[in-house]
Amino acid sequence: MFAGIRIAPPAARAYFVLQAVAGGCWWVGVFLVPAIRVATLDGLPVLPIALADIPLFVGGSALAALGVRAAIWIITPWAALVAVAMVVYATATGSAGWGALLMVAAAGGSLAAGIVIALGRAPFGWIARGPFAFRTTRIRGRARVAARTGVQTLFFWGLFLGMLPALIAAFETRWGLHFEMPPGIRVTGVVLFLAATALGLWSAITMSSLGEGTPLPSDMARRLVIAGPYRFVRNPMAVAGIAQGVAVGLMLSSWLVVVYALCGSLIWNTAVRPIEEADLAQRFGEEYADYRRRVSCWVPRLATSPT
Repeated sequence: MFAGIRIAPPAARAYFVLQAVAGGCWWVGVFLVPAIRVATLDGLPVLPIALADIPLFVGGSALAALGVRAAIWIITPWAALVAVAMVVYATATGSAGWGALLMVAAAGGSLAAGIVIALGRAPFGWIARGPFAFRTTRIRGRARVAARTGVQTLFFWGLFLGMLPALIAAFETRWGLHFEMPPGIRVTGVVLFLAATALGLWSAITMSSLGEGTPLPSDMARRLVIAGPYRFVRNPMAVAGIAQGVAVGLMLSSWLVVVYALCGSLIWNTAVRPIEEADLAQRFGEEYADYRRRVSCWVPRLATSPT
């Protein structure tokens, strides 16, 4: 069912190639450019860190790129350990923020690429199992469905548009990575947030009233919804959520929150959307196939044409 959802080991090895090259270039910069050393390591002892990090991080990434599977058991825990240490140091001192940020990204990338190499594929199919598996809702009655939709919306908005952006913005400021955006950008964020919220509410109401389902995969609609905002794009709730995340970043004057929102869109489009569409194709057959041909995923079409 999910055979088309695949990130193969060659792509993961390519990531490790880039990481090895980037790590090597960074160490050259640390030794030759004082500004890079201060921004990423501040007052930390350079030589002892280099003696450990160059063979374990740069060398380990190079070995993983060459297909040495055992190297992922070196590079992944080492990157995670260094990331935790850098986060603690940057948070405690307010310096070396770029080093903390880069190591957090490297640790996440190493973990993801290591899993792909270890399993031979990206395990996106795991999303379709467990409590969040895609299945039709068991809730009966539009009032109960609407109430469940409201609770879910408040929870996810509070978490992904409130708590997490606030935490990211706080780290951005503490680590010295923040820069103030022009007032007009913040105003743009407010306008975008209001428009995206209206779209999200319209989508949720349409889904719960016509489809008798909720945005949560474990409570999916009983009927295919092609009315309301679903006439223009197939995933208006995702469009709204991503736009809201970007808008929150603009309102907070936080470039890291904007990046967080865009990364979320990439994860959703790569990992979640194919599984959701496979489920819809299985449940609704030709009705969904025809809908998919007529309506775009992200951007409304001026005229209908095959996908």
